[in-house]
Amino acid sequence: RRGRLLKARHNRSRIAASFSTMIREFGAVAAVLSLVLLTSCSIGTHSGPRAARSELADPRVLRVAIAVASAPSTFYSALDSTQNPVGVAVELGAALAAELGTKVRFVPYNSSGEITEAADTAWDVTFMPKDEQRAAVVAFGPAYNLFTSTYLVPAGSPIQVISDVDQAGVVVGVVLNTTTGRSASQQLTIARVQTYGSVDELRESLVKSETHAIALSETSLRNLSKSIPGSRLLAGGFHSTSNAVAVPLGRPNLLAFVSTFVENAKRTGLVAKAFNSVGLSDAAVAP
Repeated sequence: RRGRLLKARHNRSRIAASFSTMIREFGAVAAVLSLVLLTSCSIGTHSGPRAARSELADPRVLRVAIAVASAPSTFYSALDSTQNPVGVAVELGAALAAELGTKVRFVPYNSSGEITEAADTAWDVTFMPKDEQRAAVVAFGPAYNLFTSTYLVPAGSPIQVISDVDQAGVVVGVVLNTTTGRSASQQLTIARVQTYGSVDELRESLVKSETHAIALSETSLRNLSKSIPGSRLLAGGFHSTSNAVAVPLGRPNLLAFVSTFVENAKRTGLVAKAFNSVGLSDAAVAP
């Protein structure tokens, strides 16, 4: 009987030791899981809406820079009958502000060049054509649209294809300090390039025969051509790039937040819906 008692005590001691070991191991695992959770929360907070709002000029208001023209495109916005802005950048900017938890204020400009020049203090986010020169002034996030630039010629023009544009006597209109304008100026070695301050001035130059062709993105020219009877878009293109979200330099948390927003907007169909709102259902959503 005494032997059985000693054996029972030994078993109880062994069970207690095993249980203590389990407790210590569970505590270590719990500590590791807690550390992972805290780290994840820290990362989430760092790139979340609060951190992004802290980099706004006014944490309560998101200032969205938009370029305004008479005809909307995947980049340009337009004004409705009540003079309120409508367009892709307006749709995306409003949705971004809602997700960020702020009000939205749209800051209008004539072109992407003007938006770039005001990047230091006048706006917080924009949706604009991407190029290397501009990347020295703003920080780009993901692209939301792929586009090609081409030319629009008036009714009766002898210019039939893109290669016909670069010849003596031809005047080509571009918008000052834009991606398309820079590309056209670099490629046209014979034709004369004339710069204008806005898309509306560019349109008038073609209507008044000041220019023989005007250069813009294909999506811009498609809607613009509707207001110029008989005008034609030349097939193909001379420049390809993307429209992307951008913020002024030095705002890493805001850039991280808007980048995630754009990726989600593409995945959920918000970008395609914005294209549909301006009659460009076949515009290319960036991958």
